[in-house]
Amino acid sequence: MNISCKLHDYIEAACVYGYQVRLKFKDGQQQEGKAVDIITADKHEYLLIRSDKQQHSIDLTEIAKLQVLTPHAKFSEVSF
Repeated sequence: MNISCKLHDYIEAACVYGYQVRLKFKDGQQQEGKAVDIITADKHEYLLIRSDKQQHSIDLTEIAKLQVLTPHAKFSEVSF
């Protein structure tokens, strides 16, 4: 399962600008951190976020909503 190019563009922008984000997952859980990069591994794409000096890899297909917490960002929220 892939996400649309438009949604992928929002994630890329969050990484380029280093936005602080809150991710809401399809299972209801949440995670916050700084968007760092998108990587591909095992035919899946992952968003790397950094929080408290730890880095987390999040499968893009597990994200239900991305909220930008950084003030004056180019966008504030995207639903997947």
